[in-house]
Amino acid sequence: MFKIAFNMKTHNILSIDKFKTNIGSNSRLLGIDPGNKNIGIAICDENHAVATPLRIIQKNKFENFLEEIKIIIAENNIKGIIIGNPINMDGSLGKSSQSAMDFSKNLSKNITVPIAMWDERLSSEAAYKITRELSTNVSNKVRNLDKNAAAFILQGAIDFLSN
Repeated sequence: MFKIAFNMKTHNILSIDKFKTNIGSNSRLLGIDPGNKNIGIAICDENHAVATPLRIIQKNKFENFLEEIKIIIAENNIKGIIIGNPINMDGSLGKSSQSAMDFSKNLSKNITVPIAMWDERLSSEAAYKITRELSTNVSNKVRNLDKNAAAFILQGAIDFLSN
């Protein structure tokens, strides 16, 4: 098991601009889509060019998620995390957005890498459309939706970070 100092008393949630200056170049990032039942995980290459769906972690106990995410961070030398923020279409913050912010705060208390929230409006819908075009099996579409949404969120963020 990995023994890495992840406990942190302060929140390391940054604006996307401050996040950009903190992660540096040639760094791998994680994208997280915190859903109601599942948490989608995506990863990008060191050049921030392509986000790839990685896996889905079932949302049961936060401690289990935390253990898995710490392993992913250590094994992949992750330097930052982008978490999808489901802002309402009118720009207001609803219950889902508050839930994503609470998730981010809980995560930030337990890891040291920078975290940034990213507007994920329509990410699940876009991910479903992409999955629909790539797969004909309905159960595959649903099963892969969360990690594809995480990749869509991460891709949007890395495209922004690259400009």
